[in-house]
Amino acid sequence: MDFYIVDVFAETKYAGNQLAVFTGAEVVNLSDEEMLQIAREMNYSETTFILSPEERNGGYDVRIFTPTKELPFAGHPTLGTAYIIQREIIKSLVEKVVLNLAVGQIPVSWKGEVLWMRQNVPTFAQKHQVETLAEVLNLEVADIDIRFPIQEVSTGIPFIIVPLKTLAALKKAKVNLDKYYQFIQTAKATEILIFCPETYKYIDDLSVRMFAPYLGITEDPATGSANGCLAGYLAEYNYFYRSKIDIRVEQGYEINRPSLLLLQAEKKVGEIEVFVGGNVVMVAQGKFVF
Repeated sequence: MDFYIVDVFAETKYAGNQLAVFTGAEVVNLSDEEMLQIAREMNYSETTFILSPEERNGGYDVRIFTPTKELPFAGHPTLGTAYIIQREIIKSLVEKVVLNLAVGQIPVSWKGEVLWMRQNVPTFAQKHQVETLAEVLNLEVADIDIRFPIQEVSTGIPFIIVPLKTLAALKKAKVNLDKYYQFIQTAKATEILIFCPETYKYIDDLSVRMFAPYLGITEDPATGSANGCLAGYLAEYNYFYRSKIDIRVEQGYEINRPSLLLLQAEKKVGEIEVFVGGNVVMVAQGKFVF
């Protein structure tokens, strides 16, 4: 069975978020458990499986697995898989590729070298206490920017968005696992994105980190789904004193996988439109042996 390894949201090789993509007729015959075992063997944040080289209802059927479970949607797997579909299945330049995921059809388009995905309209749910998240993240209450809420936001997968004041606070954050597992008993979301307006690179607008111990991901180097939720959050609460967002976000510096995500969002009547973009770099390809 053919597989490819790409780095997503990467400006160079060996940065961004790693993704393994499996293709070929053999994929169709894999059971759910076999896909999970392969994802566990690859041991990246996510591994994807393209179920057919042919379109169905205008899109390609794709499934996404972490080392512990299947996901209905995830950001960097969507971009990375679209890249492989264009390069290895369609084998020609196209303006758009549509992925059929569990959350529905997600289109990916090209603007130069950048791949853009339009995410589902964000929904806003439960808000959480500052004191609680400070304990979960081993931070002081004073590290959290209380001008904005700590809230669960979803464009397909819910994330808890936590605004911080400084890069120093972002750097020192560390999940207290006992407090974390206690906390998620009362929350619908299990993944936490923290962000701040101070950055490593002066040309970037925000710096973020994402933690998902429940999914077997201690920290993710680049999270498209979480940043889509962040884009909606920024537009909803006028974080930059405007309802239209067009920014650069850095992630992964704390774990030596520097990543760049491009976020666009606009608050319109009744909904927020969200796009997340980035580059994909091919790293390796090979055969999986049965």
